[in-house]
Amino acid sequence: MQGMNATNTLLAKSFKELALKHPIEKITIKQITDKAGVIRPTFYNHFQDKYELLEWIISTELLEPVRPLIENQMINEALLLLFMNIEKEQDFYIQAVRLEGQNSFESIARSCVQKILLEIVKVNAKEKMHKFSWLTPERIAEYYAQSMCSVVIVWIKSKMAVSAKELVEIYDYMLNHSVAEILFGVPNDNIM
Repeated sequence: MQGMNATNTLLAKSFKELALKHPIEKITIKQITDKAGVIRPTFYNHFQDKYELLEWIISTELLEPVRPLIENQMINEALLLLFMNIEKEQDFYIQAVRLEGQNSFESIARSCVQKILLEIVKVNAKEKMHKFSWLTPERIAEYYAQSMCSVVIVWIKSKMAVSAKELVEIYDYMLNHSVAEILFGVPNDNIM
């Protein structure tokens, strides 16, 4: 397993370096393997295509480090770590968000975030009933994955115009205030 992770990391590093010079959709598997110093079959022993490699990068480098924080209800700390890790490799992520279409960065990232949130919600939802039966673990994970990815993608596209810390404060504000309160300044106690 350790050799597998080392190779995955090597391929990811190669891919990220190439993405700084070329649009991701134009990067070939041969370019990735040549830069990594491995043969093409090695890539296919690890990933189906470069989009699966991007999924691995998001899951392994961005989401797995924040998982223990989320599981321990340290949401703002998890978000700060996530945003700081994106900031560290901002040039790569600025290129990655340009990836659109069937294998867009947004759809890959949302799928990764939704998967980890669903796992966490399912573990914590055991024996807990929500007020609304329609509010399934899948719908909860989907909602928060869409919300988080939307904020992060707009932030990346703005070339990270605010710091990771400020973005956590903004996201926390949006999560903890009603739409009416944010749009119209109506306090929560005046809402049904």
